[in-house]
Amino acid sequence: MNELKERVQETFEHFHEHPELSWEEVETTKRVAELLEEAGCRVRTFDDCTGVVGEIGNFGEGRPVIAVRADMDALYQEVQGEMKANHSCGHDAHMTMVLGTLWTIRQHPEILDKIGIRFIFQPAEEVGAGALKLVEKGVVDDVDYYYGIHLRPFQETPDGKASPAIVHGATGSIAFEIRGDDAHGARPHLTHNAVEIGNYLINAFHTIHLDPNIAHTAKVTRFLAGGRNINIIPGSAQMALDIRAQTNEVMDQLRARILEIIQSARDLYHVEINITEDFGIAAAEVNAEAEEVARQAIVRTLGEENLTDPIITPGGDDFHFYTIKRPQVKATMVGLGCGLAPGLHHPDMSFNREAMMNGIRVLSEILAIHAEGVEER
Repeated sequence: MNELKERVQETFEHFHEHPELSWEEVETTKRVAELLEEAGCRVRTFDDCTGVVGEIGNFGEGRPVIAVRADMDALYQEVQGEMKANHSCGHDAHMTMVLGTLWTIRQHPEILDKIGIRFIFQPAEEVGAGALKLVEKGVVDDVDYYYGIHLRPFQETPDGKASPAIVHGATGSIAFEIRGDDAHGARPHLTHNAVEIGNYLINAFHTIHLDPNIAHTAKVTRFLAGGRNINIIPGSAQMALDIRAQTNEVMDQLRARILEIIQSARDLYHVEINITEDFGIAAAEVNAEAEEVARQAIVRTLGEENLTDPIITPGGDDFHFYTIKRPQVKATMVGLGCGLAPGLHHPDMSFNREAMMNGIRVLSEILAIHAEGVEER
């Protein structure tokens, strides 16, 4: 165990010190591929994108295929005054824990004989596109059960505890440009003031009222208009919204209302408004069977006193695209308490690195439980 713990810490340090942005995880892909090959996995990489898949175990007919996913990319943010790639969402830990699970399972041939195990290292989670790309690659087409794991903030899950499911909400962003001509401040009749149009839109967005029993928000997070000269009426502006809802159905309603309001501004002001970004991540659709397996694994490894209820969070993760695009896949994401503070995506995020061993134990036990299920058939 001490040898595994030392290797886990060294591996984490490497990933932590070599962060790479979404779709740019070239060196990370190479390093993970090397470690998978060293562990005896059959390895698959891709010609047109980053990411790597490793397989080990028995993929014979009638054997269940169990997949475990780790995201790979870092965020781009200001860290101590410098804009740089930074692992402030825990993906360095996620990769390390999945590799630690592989190293653990290799010591249990009785598990490898019963099930096929696929370790999926996915790029571009932070831009919500990596899962969809790997779905296109067919990496989950034959998967029966699929598990992810994610570090959780201390406010949500105490250190040493774990949850069998993270119920992420749907998230999205809509960006658009108001296009028109500038005019002199003395001649407001010659243009449409993009600031006034933007103010109309903000007020209209605040009139959206959907089911109050289901959490949802729409917030303007960008409004750029005007320049250095105050006596110029700006005809153009850039705006963007962050939108969130706890269910996919409410997200669809929210997005439709926002687009209707934007169209109403076009009609009212006779102005050109162009959508420049319309992007979203689906809400979680947790499978009860996969959640139960994760629950049993947490109880067996950490004790029932360290099992928490499923986590409901307005944050999002593109992991849930796998089950939406391939509904036959039974999936859940384990939430790992690790003393994470001040919070996810904070440039100075830190956590108790010892907790990675808990994650490895839980993921390894999940695979053991699936192997036991094969024996019972």
